[in-house]
Amino acid sequence: MHTFLECVPCFFRQVIDTMKRVMPGDVGLHKRAVDELCQLIPSFDLSLPPPALAGDVYAMISRLCEIRDPFKDIKKEANEKVLSILPELKDLVLSSPHPLRTALHLSIIGNYIDAGVAESFDWEKALYHEGDDFLDAEIYPHFVREVEEGRRVMILGDNAGEIGLDTLLVEILNQMGTKVVYVVRERPVLNDATVEDAHQVGMDRLCEVISSGVDTPGTVLSRCSDYFLKRLAETPVVISKGQGNFEALKDRCNRPIFYAFKVKCKVVEGVTGLPLGSSVFALW
Repeated sequence: MHTFLECVPCFFRQVIDTMKRVMPGDVGLHKRAVDELCQLIPSFDLSLPPPALAGDVYAMISRLCEIRDPFKDIKKEANEKVLSILPELKDLVLSSPHPLRTALHLSIIGNYIDAGVAESFDWEKALYHEGDDFLDAEIYPHFVREVEEGRRVMILGDNAGEIGLDTLLVEILNQMGTKVVYVVRERPVLNDATVEDAHQVGMDRLCEVISSGVDTPGTVLSRCSDYFLKRLAETPVVISKGQGNFEALKDRCNRPIFYAFKVKCKVVEGVTGLPLGSSVFALW
């Protein structure tokens, strides 16, 4: 998808919120970040997906703050929180009459854990109280047939914390005989998962973990490594987790992808035609 004009005010909000959190009280530096964003905006190519532009915005923030990973503490805390409740959620999955469906449902709810959105979502409450009736009567059975054949599956990960919930999905897919590869970001950006997060939640003990090569909060194909693009082309089943990956890949990838995410902003609400807070599991 392309970047909408409505995304531009969101970049300002993200810059201000991040600067206040990372460098509290340094009003001069906060203004300098806003000034630099103002200088960046005229060069924005709105034909690019929002994560491509966001990557440049967060690189600017890191440079000004002189901090490689401004969201490191947030990511660690989210991973630890998910790990603390993972045993009971695993029991929930294994006791379900449809473990794959339940694991996928919890994995999608995990996409609420997002430091870049304006809305605040109670993801912990949603884990226990939100239903899975959003799963399409045609798309989900098609997905089940694909993975039941034991085909190779690539999961494009999104956020820290969320990656912990994704381990439940990977475990069930492993039990079904699939071979899973899980993809993370190359370098820290926003609260997106990197190899470090994969290690923290134990994803690397369940499946192969690779980097897409990007430094953007979404799998922007033009910034992916050749190695990743080759693996993407060779993998029969691809699950794209998260709104950022949806924004980066929708209408830009010449292969079918299962998209699994939460609608977390008005722009994506308009693109999908689904209300804010909706779970999405679609094949495009």
